[in-house]
Amino acid sequence: MAGGAYPVTPDGRYFLVKNRLWRRTNPALPEAERAALVKELMQARSAVKNAKTDEDVKTARGKVHAAKVALGERGPVWWNDGAPDVNRHHPKNTPYADWWRGLAQD
Repeated sequence: MAGGAYPVTPDGRYFLVKNRLWRRTNPALPEAERAALVKELMQARSAVKNAKTDEDVKTARGKVHAAKVALGERGPVWWNDGAPDVNRHHPKNTPYADWWRGLAQD
């Protein structure tokens, strides 16, 4: 999910789902690399779903995490202006609070 149907913060760093901010994919990734990583992510998510043992689940979740880090959705932030990462935060508790309140008026 890249935020297509969900509101995106003005700076393009996050999208909003159920009043939580979720970090978007690094826009500087070349399209071919992004597509390959998304494919890896989908395969890893499928492996989680189809895992038969706790060890299989652990391995598959590790692959999901690795793909999300490579996409820039987890791990170090992909921007360099020093702004904090507010991934998974409620927007009312972030610098996006005014933007979030404005969504309710639209």
